[in-house]
Amino acid sequence: MADRRLQVFHAVAKHGSFTRAAEHLFMTQPAVTFQIKQLEEHFDTRLLDRGHGKISLTAAGELVLAYAERILGLSEELESRVSELTDELAGTLNIGTSTTIAAYWLPRLLEGFKRRFPRVVPRVVVGNSQLTEDRVAARDLDIGLIEIVSDQNSIECRSAAKDELMVICSADHPLARFERLKAGDLVGHPFINRDSGNAIRQLSEEFFAAAGIQMSEVPLCAELGSLATVKHLAAEGLGFAIASRVAIRRDVREGKLVAVPLEPQMFTPLEVIIPRDKFRSRLITTFADFACEEMARMEREACGTD
Repeated sequence: MADRRLQVFHAVAKHGSFTRAAEHLFMTQPAVTFQIKQLEEHFDTRLLDRGHGKISLTAAGELVLAYAERILGLSEELESRVSELTDELAGTLNIGTSTTIAAYWLPRLLEGFKRRFPRVVPRVVVGNSQLTEDRVAARDLDIGLIEIVSDQNSIECRSAAKDELMVICSADHPLARFERLKAGDLVGHPFINRDSGNAIRQLSEEFFAAAGIQMSEVPLCAELGSLATVKHLAAEGLGFAIASRVAIRRDVREGKLVAVPLEPQMFTPLEVIIPRDKFRSRLITTFADFACEEMARMEREACGTD
């Protein structure tokens, strides 16, 4: 409901970049530039100084930004309050999620939530857990679904479920014959690791560290951001990887991969995070409650306890 020009200006000022603002708003860069030009023409003054690849606010820009934040905040509150009065949740919900949750947990979450609240429009951004946590802390996202426990003071963190970590490899890999695998058993075998900031990478390194093993003792096969590529390389016998049980359940069932539990067991936490100091609309609270309940139910289902 708020003036689109103010929304675009706020995003550019906050991100310090036309390109990043365009990505955040799901707009093209020329469209962002046009909106800023329209706003500057409206006020008949320059709001942004552009030079040497950097953007800074003019004095007028600082003033407009201060009012834009107040106007946009009130607009969001108005939308939420009217929606609550009509008892029908509606509006856009900006969700950030890790790659594993996006692929194996989120589809059922969104299906269930959309069936209950068809007027809600989820807008999903997929990245690793650390990136998602940072974007929620910066209030670029309304809510995050991640696989690490946040320790940022600006974030409220709710534990939803957990997923067991397993070693995955091809059926003819030497590790496939084990019933359980200790960190020492993995030394000397090529390791398909995840990208920096990925929760599974962090937990894998903690697993080796707890056994007194340096990562330099584990030959590195590849570092990958794509879980699908991790599974493909493991299935082709190029090395072993560590992945969550839900993510590899179908591959194991189809005989593409062998999964071996770790000793001691390790679990990746599935967390729902919300900006602690953000105005809490009923939409955000309702989705957070629903996600926690649904993910816990899916965990019980996966463990065969439902």
